[in-house]
Amino acid sequence: MQPVETSDPEGVDYGWVMQTTFVLTIVVGAPIVALLSLRTPLPTWGARVEFAIRVGAVVWFLIAVVVFLYARRTDAGDGGEDPDAVADGSDDGSDAPAEE
Repeated sequence: MQPVETSDPEGVDYGWVMQTTFVLTIVVGAPIVALLSLRTPLPTWGARVEFAIRVGAVVWFLIAVVVFLYARRTDAGDGGEDPDAVADGSDDGSDAPAEE
């Protein structure tokens, strides 16, 4: 069964890059911001928010660049499909072994 929506991006799959950047920014960026805030005097909530935005923006940008470069180099985000098999139409969607 085919998914409802499919895409066949040529080059970098920007949707995959955006989703991966979002997840990695939360998983990696939140601890970085928290650790850096421990050594910074943040007396008010406004100062805390401003600090989180400034540091978080830098972390987000760096992660986005790294994810983009990774996707461009490895063809990440293609769904794990072999482009030759898709182009040949040899993938019939069944899990049965191919007959020879």
